[in-house]
Amino acid sequence: MKFNGFLAAAFAALFWLVSPAGYAAEPAMKIGDQVSKPVAEKIRGAVENWTKGRYQVAEIRRTPLSTLYEVRIQNDLFYVDEAARFILVEGDMIDMSSGKNLTRDRMDEVLAIDFSKLPLDVALKQVRGNGKRKIAIFEDPNCGYCRKLRQDFVSLDNVTIYTFVYPILAADSDVKARKALCAKEPVKAWTDLMLTGRVPQNDGSCKNSLERIRALGQSLGVSATPTLFFSDGRRLQGYAPPPQFAQLLDAHSR
Repeated sequence: MKFNGFLAAAFAALFWLVSPAGYAAEPAMKIGDQVSKPVAEKIRGAVENWTKGRYQVAEIRRTPLSTLYEVRIQNDLFYVDEAARFILVEGDMIDMSSGKNLTRDRMDEVLAIDFSKLPLDVALKQVRGNGKRKIAIFEDPNCGYCRKLRQDFVSLDNVTIYTFVYPILAADSDVKARKALCAKEPVKAWTDLMLTGRVPQNDGSCKNSLERIRALGQSLGVSATPTLFFSDGRRLQGYAPPPQFAQLLDAHSR
């Protein structure tokens, strides 16, 4: 899947570029007691190949788990299986042969929802072009990344955007949300609010669905904004730049 490949590449780049200077090369690898040289060389080769030769393994040792080995690169520790295929990096399991972050892929499955069961009748609906691709997004009026993402949406075509107004970030989020929903044209008012910061001039006392949306967000585990769902149910929490978002939208649109 395009999504998996992108995440693996981004994760690897983020991790291995933490230090501008990188790790200093070490003259020789240490092998701990009871680690055979063939196993150690196999693991070292796989790890250094995965890092594209930019970093050297300093030491390999056994762990209390018979088929799991500790790999040290300077002052950082990683764990690799005896077959030298999988590596554990900060709790994430990565397949070194494919570059896939298996933990991230599994979490995508765990956090996915049934898009068809969303109560779209309480969402603000915008249709661009043929509207074939569908997304649902939870937004707070004081969310900076929501506004940034909303700016990117201006250039999106052939998409239907369902917005669940979800005021959870600041004391006045609820006030702004209510005023947008009470405007004569709620969809336009909300879009203007997110794009320009302009708050509609009304008392915000009309009937709305904020309580239903809050309950929905809590049931889905939405704890931050923006949180977006693609039509296949996959979740995206946070901001994704336009090129990445376009890939995700194509990959997860039914």
